[in-house]
Amino acid sequence: MLLRMSTLFLRTLREDPADAEVPSHRLLVRGGYIRRAAPGGYTWLPLGWRVYRNVERVVREEMDAMGAQEVNFPALLPKEPYELSNRWTDYGDDIFRLKDRKGNDFLLAPTHEEMFTLLVKDLYSSYKDLPLWLYQIQTKFRDETRPRAGLLRGREFVMKDSYSFDIDDAGLDVSYNAHRDAYIRTFDRLGLDYVIVAAMSGAMGGSRSEEFLTPAVNGEDTYVRCTNCDYAANTEAVRIPVPDALAYEGVPDAHGVLSSGRWGRPSSGRRLAAPSTQSEVSGSSRKSSEDASAVGSSPLMKATTLRPVSASINSLNRSRIAS
Repeated sequence: MLLRMSTLFLRTLREDPADAEVPSHRLLVRGGYIRRAAPGGYTWLPLGWRVYRNVERVVREEMDAMGAQEVNFPALLPKEPYELSNRWTDYGDDIFRLKDRKGNDFLLAPTHEEMFTLLVKDLYSSYKDLPLWLYQIQTKFRDETRPRAGLLRGREFVMKDSYSFDIDDAGLDVSYNAHRDAYIRTFDRLGLDYVIVAAMSGAMGGSRSEEFLTPAVNGEDTYVRCTNCDYAANTEAVRIPVPDALAYEGVPDAHGVLSSGRWGRPSSGRRLAAPSTQSEVSGSSRKSSEDASAVGSSPLMKATTLRPVSASINSLNRSRIAS
């Protein structure tokens, strides 16, 4: 059916909304894509919902093309699976907890690793059924201390999360790379400028993790990137190689004089200086409208402010593949 502007459920705004902090938030509200329903929660209006569904379609097509199968879990989950994994307490105040009328504990799902694992355990009993790739596109909830930046940091968001079940490490590598390639195709189709960076797995766990991030003036994270190679990493996961040890063979021994409990001037008139073999990176980057600033003492590294993008449909969460 042809959609006409004359009948479209749409109201644009002349002025910026008072609670909008970043350009994306201001433009989405003023353009009639979303409306604030509560702190950290937004209603999708017809124009925004069409965009949302188009992004979801691209994500689903690429996941289906790689051979993954889609399932869908409830957002309201029992306490027991998360208690077994210790994440009922590990998440602390970051999750929404509630009780039913009988006093049973539940939570609004922040993620679904436990549920996927229990589902496969329930239905599969042999290694011959593996490998298996399952995914879902589903609503998640996290009790953000201070929801901000519109869709970028909300309490309710949609995530595409995918899980592989493999026989051995070799199979895990195959699954990881298949997902990685699917993510690359997804972001290429969406026309996003993105960088793949090494990252920490965090509460999700795993031996390897990467994030797909798009540079932006107003961002929620920072990464460093080498200007002479393709190395890039989130600042939480950056690794600096230790420099080669300096040779001190043939250097005369230094001598000092102990006076009043302190080392004073050596007999030769020079101050003592202990050689250091530590390598440090210092400096800071400001998450503001200014250009990204250099970080550390190495000219090969630069810091960039960025906005996380996500295969979770609405750019609310980082897109992460973890093994």
